[in-house]
Amino acid sequence: MLDKRNLDSESGAPAKGSQSKTPNPKSKMLAPLAAAFGLGVALRAAAYHRGWLKTRRLNRPVVSVGNLTLGGTGKTPLVEFLTKCLLKRGRKPAILTRGYGRRDSGRIMALEPRPGRVPDPREVGDEPALLARALPEAAIMVGADRYQAGRLAEERFDVDVHVLDDGFQHLALARDLDVVLLDTTQQLWGLLPAGRQREPCSALERAGLVVLTRVELGDPGPLEELVERINPRARVFHSRTELCRLVDVMTGRVYPPGAFQGERVHAFCGIGNPKAFFADLRRWGFSVAAETAFRDHHVYSERDVARLLRRSKKSGAEVLVTTEKDAMNIPALFKDHRPILACVVQTELDEGQAFEEEVLARLKMAEARI
Repeated sequence: MLDKRNLDSESGAPAKGSQSKTPNPKSKMLAPLAAAFGLGVALRAAAYHRGWLKTRRLNRPVVSVGNLTLGGTGKTPLVEFLTKCLLKRGRKPAILTRGYGRRDSGRIMALEPRPGRVPDPREVGDEPALLARALPEAAIMVGADRYQAGRLAEERFDVDVHVLDDGFQHLALARDLDVVLLDTTQQLWGLLPAGRQREPCSALERAGLVVLTRVELGDPGPLEELVERINPRARVFHSRTELCRLVDVMTGRVYPPGAFQGERVHAFCGIGNPKAFFADLRRWGFSVAAETAFRDHHVYSERDVARLLRRSKKSGAEVLVTTEKDAMNIPALFKDHRPILACVVQTELDEGQAFEEEVLARLKMAEARI
């Protein structure tokens, strides 16, 4: 987990096949808290299983995309990939998302399908804003109560399937398929707060499909063995992150992926797995002179940007590079000759056609039961 302070480094990227380091000594001190957290997770799951807590079902099938850890697994690009697959097949999906970091988290916001929509990330959250721009044909419902958001989507937009964003632990809503992401660059070694896991690995028993992400940076073998041991019924897929284009955050100018290869850049981000982003930049041909990591969903102040610009100058970098999600949280009230480029990426599944067919088959089975 990232410290509250911003993290700076100029170290090289990890070698291919490596995973995050084993837990530091502080995790041993936090072990009692992790045990208590695990007990709470188990009691909550049992309460839903026994009906003490109510699980509600929508009128249309629900496909959940989630993970075991605190984000950083490539979930948002996969939500986009899955939604595009559904749209291509003539379906009318709605994305149900919480919208972390938005101003008014208490109300449901409905983003109707229409071209050219550019919602304010401060009002809807950075990830919903990103998905809204990338998927203009899909309804996006932002709210903590995903059941009420889904009912509203069915009534207002006549959707025929729901994509539940970050929904693996959202047991209050019944789902017909759980797609679980596991990052090959990160080890699964402990529950919060000692580790990064929201649930123990045994929760993979609930998974219908498992996607191993960032296989271009890590070894999928150990995670494949883990899934096979816990849930041999779950089909395993492999995905990688590819750079589509670069966009100047301030001017909107679009560059091809290779436009800045070899140039010294200062990379920064506020995502769940910053090391993977920095490693991807090197794989894409950037010469990363400096790195700065912020906490996930960080909203940048003018002071943050000024600090980044000073450090980039010190490192000899003429260009700053960040993620598309971070670009949503950068203020537009500063002027500097050095461009800030956002990396627009997409998820590529090695077994993309098979994944699509599997999801559609599960949807047909679910619709036959409704």
